[in-house]
Amino acid sequence: MDKTLNRKTNILYIGSEPKFPVERPETPPIYPSTANIILDMDDYDRANKGEKYYYCRTANPNRDGVAEAVTYLENGEQSLICSSGMAAISTTILSLLKSGDHLITSNTIYGETIELLERIVKKLGINITYVDLTDPSSVKAAVQENTRMIYTEVITNPLIRVIDIDSIVAIAHDADALVVVDSTFTTPFAVRPLDHGADIVIHSMTKYFGGHSDITAGCITGRQGLMKKIYSDYLLFGCCLDPNSSWLMLRSIRTMEMRVTRQMANAKTLAEALQKDPHVCYVNYPTLAHHPQHALAMKIMPNGCGAMLSFRVEDNREKVNEFMHRLKVVKYLGTLGGYRTTIAHPATAFRFDFTPSQLIEMGMEEGLIRISSGMEDIVDLIADFKQALCIFNEVK
Repeated sequence: MDKTLNRKTNILYIGSEPKFPVERPETPPIYPSTANIILDMDDYDRANKGEKYYYCRTANPNRDGVAEAVTYLENGEQSLICSSGMAAISTTILSLLKSGDHLITSNTIYGETIELLERIVKKLGINITYVDLTDPSSVKAAVQENTRMIYTEVITNPLIRVIDIDSIVAIAHDADALVVVDSTFTTPFAVRPLDHGADIVIHSMTKYFGGHSDITAGCITGRQGLMKKIYSDYLLFGCCLDPNSSWLMLRSIRTMEMRVTRQMANAKTLAEALQKDPHVCYVNYPTLAHHPQHALAMKIMPNGCGAMLSFRVEDNREKVNEFMHRLKVVKYLGTLGGYRTTIAHPATAFRFDFTPSQLIEMGMEEGLIRISSGMEDIVDLIADFKQALCIFNEVK
């Protein structure tokens, strides 16, 4: 405290510096400051070159810690941490494509990604072709001279179909196009798309990375050349994750492998149990032998096929509602990837976006239920589903 200054001035500065040296804290501190003090013009030049922190939107220690962890998990070169999964998707597509370019994707990708393509990307003069990404021959046939990107997921929602990433990468790179993979459903513990030749991998970190349903975030990972191009637009879009959420995210990543491997194991066992239940028509999960891409899934995801599955019961809205009411442990939630098991009803999620016939054509019948497997004791999970399924008549 400077005794020559008035109280109104001193209160603005007192307590800003730690009383003792802060040496190697076990948990990294939160750096909420939006700006760091610049010493002089030379110091500002150093900051502009990326040699020090000076403005939170440009760089922040907490956000950089998360980026380092994600880059390590995905075996990439650089990551950008965004304020949401949609921020990551929007930033990537809008940064890497321009008017006149052509993008190939599927109408089974995340619904709001399709909305982004239809409502914004198309207005920029970017052409889009929707194909069945599980069929490499259809993808190859859709390639044009101006194709610059193939955008895919690893596992489709809600039918849990598997994309042959290796084939997609080969087709795209033959056409000098980029491959962008949304790996939210799979996580780096099931598959690392960059290891398969993809150029960019994206996650909605709100799901498995956060894992506790208390953080909204997204990430983009790739090689440095591409990431540098995306970074300049990322700064202008202002979609960086705040320091507090970044701190929470890094905390969550510490336990991610433990959580996700348990969730994947539960999903596999639960799928097998549901398949045997007389009230269930069929189950969609890649480890089941009848799954149409079982062999492919075992090849590209030998350590686990994610924690998402779906199953179909009788197409009876009243009974499906009563099934939800009867569940004692599992709850209906409009998201996924948390440590507790949740369900969703795909037809309801898209009821106002598509006609009933379109929903059926897309595989979203009234009896289709999606599960995001959590970490509960598997005996309790199976018992909860079995007792609630008794509302349905046997359909096998």
